Parts: sequence; C-alpha cells; structure tokens
Amino acid sequence: MFRDLPRHAEYSSTSSPWLPVIPAHWKTARTKSLLSERVDKGYPDEPLLAATQSHGVIRKSEYGTRTVTASKDLHLLKLVEVGDFVISLRSFQGGIERCHHRGIISPAYTVLTANSDGYRDYLTYLFKSKPFVDSLTLAVTGIREGQNIDYSKLSVEILPVPPLEEQATIVKYLDYANARIETAIAAKRRLIALIEEQNQQSVHELITCGVDSLDLRDVDLPWVDSIPRRWAVAPVKRLFSSMAYGTSESSTGEGPITAVGMGEIQNGRVRVIRRGGLAEVPKGLDLRPDDLLFNRTNSADLVGKVGRVLGDCENLTFASYLVRCRVASDVDAEWATYLLNDIAFLAYARSQALVSLHQANLSSSRFGALHVIVPPYVEQREVAAAIAKINAESISVVSRMTQELALLHEFRARLVADVVTGQVDVRAIAATLPDAPDVFDELDTILDDEFEEALSESLGE
Repeated sequence: MFRDLPRHAEYSSTSSPWLPVIPAHWKTARTKSLLSERVDKGYPDEPLLAATQSHGVIRKSEYGTRTVTASKDLHLLKLVEVGDFVISLRSFQGGIERCHHRGIISPAYTVLTANSDGYRDYLTYLFKSKPFVDSLTLAVTGIREGQNIDYSKLSVEILPVPPLEEQATIVKYLDYANARIETAIAAKRRLIALIEEQNQQSVHELITCGVDSLDLRDVDLPWVDSIPRRWAVAPVKRLFSSMAYGTSESSTGEGPITAVGMGEIQNGRVRVIRRGGLAEVPKGLDLRPDDLLFNRTNSADLVGKVGRVLGDCENLTFASYLVRCRVASDVDAEWATYLLNDIAFLAYARSQALVSLHQANLSSSRFGALHVIVPPYVEQREVAAAIAKINAESISVVSRMTQELALLHEFRARLVADVVTGQVDVRAIAATLPDAPDVFDELDTILDDEFEEALSESLGE
C-alpha cells in the first residue's frame, strides 16, 4: 500500500505558491469560503481547552504540561465546538489544530468551523501536512516570540478541494497508513526502551558483582544484597579526597570564565557549553579532568546525577548547586561515575534527598554518608572497561533505531503531503482497505518487505 502509488492522469496549475499543481478534476477555493470564523463568547461554565501540536485541542485538565490557567473573565474566552479548528500562537510552526472537546479557549486564538461536514476530516490531514504548514509563513505577522498568523491573510489563500467521495477515500487511506506507521513507531520505541533497560541491568550486575566473581557474600545495604567477598563497603566520601560546593557568584558578566551548570551533566559526562560570564575562577573552585560533579539540588527525579569532567578545563568553574568531588588516588574516576549513576544506587540516593517546594536537596554530607561498595583498584578498571564496552554496543543499536524512527516520521510526513495535495492517487488501493484501520501488534507484521522497500525508496536510499 506504500509502494508504486500512481499519479493522477492529468494535472492543472494553480495560483498558489505552495500548491503549484493539483489533479485536473480537483477544484480550489479560498479559505474563507470553506471555513467560517466562530466568535462565540459568554460561556464561562464550559471546560477550559488547550491547543497542542501533538494532540490537537483538548481539555486543559488532560494536558500534562503545566500551562497558565485563566481564573477570571472566563466569559471573554471563545467557545470551541467538537470538530472546529483552532489557529493558536504556535500554529505557524506545526499546523492548525482540530478540536476534540467542546469548551472555551483564549480569545487570542482564531476558531474556524468547516462549512461542510465531509470536508472536515480531509482538512484535518491537510492542515497538519508539511506543504500547508510551510505555507503559513506567508500569513505570519510579528517577529520572534511575537509571531502569529494573520487570519485576514490566510482567509484569502486557496486550498485544494477534491471531490467529496475522493476526500473520504484520502482520509480512509491515511487513517489506515497512519495506524500502520504509528504501530511501527511504537514497536521501535518499545525495543529502544527494552534495550536501555537491559543495558542498565547489565551495568548494575557489573557494578555489584564484577567481571567474573563467583565468591559472593551478603551485605546489608538498601540497594544491593551481595557483593564479591574481597570487596569493601564504605561511605561515598571514602571515594574522594575532597568535596566542594560551587560558586554562588553571578555569571552574567563578560568575563572569560564559564560556570558549569546542572544541565551540562548528561549521561555521566560533563558536556561544557562555553559561555563565559565570570572574571576569574574563585579560589579553590577550579575543575580538572576526572573531577566528578554531583547535582545536589534539582527536581526529585534529577537530583543526585553525577558527571565526569573530561577534556580542556581552562577557564572553568562550577555553580553552587553542584558539588565537585575529586577522586582519591586509589579510585578510578570512570568506575566511580558508573557506580554513582547505577540505577539502583541512584534511586536509593534520591530517596535520601530532602524535598521541599518541588525541589530536592541532597547535601554533600548526606550524600557522602551513603554506603557504596569498593572493589580493589585493578577491578575498578576491569569493571569500567566492561561497562564502557556494553554501553558502546547499546548506544550503537539505540542510535541506529533512533535514526529509523526519524525516517519513519519523515516517511509519514512525505506520504501525507503527497496524498493530500494529490501528487499520488490512492483511490484504487483505498478500495481494498477495511473501513477501520487494523491494530498491528507485532513488529514483524509491520516492517514487512513491502513497507521497508517503500520507506527506502521514499527517502532516496
């Protein structure tokens, strides 16, 4: 259903800069003749709605992301009916959103209702297609954060109008194709999650058992039950020669020194973004290769993460919500980073943080008192090398699958664009499809040869 989709027999030119040709039997019409603007106010008891690029217009109570909620002058908000379209402040970036619930929305938004019920479903796909979204730049007013779509400009732009029967055919095909592609995307995401989960478990086993140790002893630790008999148990502070809080000086100046922030601790590494701001490195708060930075203050699900400093450390210091941990002479910095970011230890460490006002704090003294396991130095290096190897393998597989996900998204975007603008004719294939999209559960069912070949050909591979 994806390969060798035919073109229509004849095409005709249009006056639209984003839609140069359409099938000869299609028509065009100005936006304002196909949709009417709805400006109904005075419904303060209706539920508040949120316009989202990913889910359309939904109830604000169902929207996970925190948004500003109106608490007064609700009678000034606009009424939106199910099936209406909303031009929001971000529509020029991702298209016009369809409404799935009756409710009220910001008066700054434009609410449109299709004059034909049959045209509504086709518009849902057209309004999110890449050619149409790109065309919205022609109707944008303002600059930067003040950009918005001027409906007076958009209302006179032309839209394609396939025959009603063909609109239904297009929607049927795209519903089925989208269900198939979305299932493939979900399957790949599940595989990525499983690979990452398996990798975390493998790392945990190496951290707690070593490379080839079979002689284990029981330990009374909250995050591990047994360890090699020759390994020691010690507080975290035993791993370091010093622990120091970062600078509280403002980094908004024009000096050459960069203060590393918590956002630069990513996947066990400190990924420095050079930006300057301080005139000099505060005394005793320099950074050296193999220093560890511990995030002592953050949200409960991010506090406690540790990053290892690598590379050039000139003109670097660190912010006050971080703690610099300088490893002891008999401790391998790479191993210590893996240990402190181990899934089980990190969960335990976060459970010991003090939470207040959506922030968690794990002081250096509290963190330093937590108990960990300490192999001899030689085994630390062996464990670190083994973990680095399995991490590299996992990263390689996940990277490839992430690229495949991106290709699937691009394939879908191109397919939708070609179908809604009439660049391919799906009437024949749509006639062979069931009325409702099938549910595909197995990856092998989705990524059959026909699907993979169509994907490769569409992307020019």
